Amino acid sequence: MPRIRFQLLAAAVAVAALAPFHSACAADAGRPVSLIVPFAAGGGVDGMGRLLAERLRSEMPQGVVVENKPGASGMLGAQTVVRSTPDGSTLLLGSAGETAINPLVFKGKMQYQPEKDLVPIALIARVPNVLVANPKLPVSNVEQLVAYGRAHPDKLTYATSGVGNPQHLNGELLQSLAGIKMVHVPYKGASAQLVDVAAGSVDLTFVSLAGALPFIKSGKVKPLAVTSATRASFAPDIPAIAEYAPLKDYALENWFGVFVAAGTPAEVQQKLAAAIGRSLKDEKFVASIRELGGEVQPMSQDEFRAFIKAQTAVFAKVVTDGHITAEN
Repeated sequence: MPRIRFQLLAAAVAVAALAPFHSACAADAGRPVSLIVPFAAGGGVDGMGRLLAERLRSEMPQGVVVENKPGASGMLGAQTVVRSTPDGSTLLLGSAGETAINPLVFKGKMQYQPEKDLVPIALIARVPNVLVANPKLPVSNVEQLVAYGRAHPDKLTYATSGVGNPQHLNGELLQSLAGIKMVHVPYKGASAQLVDVAAGSVDLTFVSLAGALPFIKSGKVKPLAVTSATRASFAPDIPAIAEYAPLKDYALENWFGVFVAAGTPAEVQQKLAAAIGRSLKDEKFVASIRELGGEVQPMSQDEFRAFIKAQTAVFAKVVTDGHITAEN
């Protein structure tokens, strides 16, 4: 009899894991799940959020709605989730910025603590930046760029989307490892960065491949390297910065994952993780993420937590070495 009871219990657990997500989600099961995207509509992050929401609708019968909450380097959107009812009905598509880098840069000015107030559910994608240059800059690869930078200290300029974001850290890490000095030029968005690099107002920029691709294809900018440790599967012809032997330790990329408010029941977390895990095995979804310049890398919840911890240590060293601080 004990063996039969055990078998029945195991079967019940298996059935529960496959049950519709809404059965253990919000108290009001008919209310759509909100996926908070902490950046403006129309950008790469928004595109990734909408792809994820569309795929999750097949897992969540109550529906998934994307809500854009831009502002304060992604922190307004994160705060929305932190302050939400912890029942799994409000999700954050969080990036490295608002969940790992901002605490290092904004410090006491933040109104939430990611490690305490947000629970990691699943990594969606790692998104390396691509380093692109004005076509007239007399360099064709990273080795030549480093040589040019050493010969012309403080002459090279590089654009990013703001102080303390992954693009900025890409530039700081390059300067640190290469022993060169460049001038940082912060912008409010990738489009303006690329336009000015194409025009020659700025020499370089770090942006997502999805944003840079039209400029690369038209010859308005030239790609030098990607910022991941190895070449990206979606851009195999573009070398990694780390392929230049003196910069073999170079690796810094953005990433995006799903988070919920602290206090969300473990059962709900598990159902969310399972639903997202199934999405990350969908070939059509994975292909769509790659088109946005993302490398899908499924992880368990525990693996995602460990990943964030390791990445935060990498970011912390760059922030400390570069003496990076940001005004809120």
